[in-house]
Order: sequence, then structure tokens, then C-alpha cells
Amino acid sequence: MAIKKYKPTSAGRRAGSVVDYKAVLTKFEPEKSLTIGKRRANGRNHHGIITAKHRGGGNKKLYRIIDFKRLKDGVQARVEAIEYDPNRSTFIALIKYTDGVKAYILCPNGLRVGATVVSGVGAPPEIGNAMPLANVPAGLEIHNVEMNPGQGGKLVRSAGGVARLGAKEGEWSVIILPSGEMRRVRSACRATIGQLSNLDWINVSLGKAGRNRHRGVRPHTRAKAMNPVDHPLGGGEGRSNGGRHPVSKTGVPAKGGITRDPKKQSEKLILRRRKFGTHQQRPQTVNS
Repeated sequence: MAIKKYKPTSAGRRAGSVVDYKAVLTKFEPEKSLTIGKRRANGRNHHGIITAKHRGGGNKKLYRIIDFKRLKDGVQARVEAIEYDPNRSTFIALIKYTDGVKAYILCPNGLRVGATVVSGVGAPPEIGNAMPLANVPAGLEIHNVEMNPGQGGKLVRSAGGVARLGAKEGEWSVIILPSGEMRRVRSACRATIGQLSNLDWINVSLGKAGRNRHRGVRPHTRAKAMNPVDHPLGGGEGRSNGGRHPVSKTGVPAKGGITRDPKKQSEKLILRRRKFGTHQQRPQTVNS
């Protein structure tokens, strides 16, 4: 897969690039039975109050129903098509089971149309197959990892994402996440073999502000450009730098600040933390 660039007919075209979808995708219309309408929240909660800034507008999207659980054990499925999903960065694969049921799954890198995938305890550790961590050989690349058995995949679901299975001891397995975090997960949790597709997604350049608006991202105002009533870094004569470390509107450190609750129940499952910023680094400890 490659990054596609157009002739520089404008400033946006000159700087922008896109993924060459025609070289990868085999179907450009979604399976109608596996789509539902998506209601826009635009960063608002159930009261209609904005809780996540800079969201709104964007192109209308149909939501593709993805099978994150992969509970249809022992039934083989054939890959019918590789498709684009506007709701996520990785590609999705349309599979059809031998009993006629169709489903969408996250498409791992290297999965081709006509390939066969299967899930369950007896599934071989091959690309696209899903199984409990207890049945995955140590050191193998995995994605779509569950945090609790039967919950469905929660970890490693974006383009190019890959985790690695480490040691297994009793009912616990150790996985190394893309962030560098090492944590324990129950061996009964399921994961899918392989690295997720669309590796070049991270190298795409938008080229112009309009493409961000199409994605539903609204403009962002610099904090130092605001008034003192609007932000801790606002105000000052001339171009002031605020006189303090960068913070959010509510005073939370913006670069490397710790926001995770240290009393969280799953805190003891983290063996090695991800790398934090230069501000307020939390020491790396190993929990027994």
C-alpha cells in the first residue's frame, strides 16, 4: 500500500496526500444489513452540554457493525471483501460463515480476499483468527484484545496497531501494548492474530484545514491568544507566554500531566507504564 499525491494544482493539493485505496480495497459500498444510522453528539453529553471541544460538522457517516467479540467458535468464514470504514482508521473485512451469516471484523495486515478465518480454542494461530490468550503462542503479534472475558476487544484497534504477547503464568497473561505499557490480562480474554492494516495512515498529510472540517474537527484557538477570563494562559501585554507551565482551561497540566486515578482497581494489573512527558513523570514500579 502506498501514499498517493496529486499534482500541485492548489496550495492544499501541494501539501496534501491520501492513501491509495484502489490498490487495497475490493468493495466500495458497505453491506446494507451491517450498517445503521449514526446520530451525532458533537462532543456533547446527554444534557447537550459540550464536554469535548472542537467537534462538530463533518460528513455524514453510516456506522458499520463490527464483531469485536468473535464468539462464533469452530465455524469457518471466508473473507468476501476488504472495505473502508469512515468510523475508524484501519480497514475492515467482510466475512461470510459457512452457515451464511455475514459479519465485519477488523482487517489485519496481509489478510486477502478468499482467505479463511476461524475463532475459538481450537483455531490455529494464523492471521485473522481469534482465540483466548491461553492458546496464543508467546511472542506472537496480536490486536483487538479483550480486557475482560466475553467483553469484546477494547485494546489495539487503530490502524497499524499491534501488541505482543509476553509470558503466561496461571490464569494471567502479560501483553506489551503499542504505547510501551506492559500489563496483565486474564488468559481467558480473546485476541486476534496479526497487525492491523492501513499502516501508512499515520503518514497522510491533510494539506488544508477543510479536510479536518470534513472529519468533524472544528478550529482550535491558542490559549495564549485568549483573555484572562477565558484561560489561565490568556492576557498579558503583547505576546505573553503566560508565566507558568502549559495547562488546560481548568488548570490540568497539558504536557505529561497525570490524569489517571492511582486508586483505580485495574492499577495493580499494570506492570510497566507507558512513557509520560517531561512534566510530572510518575515512577515506573512493578506490582506484584
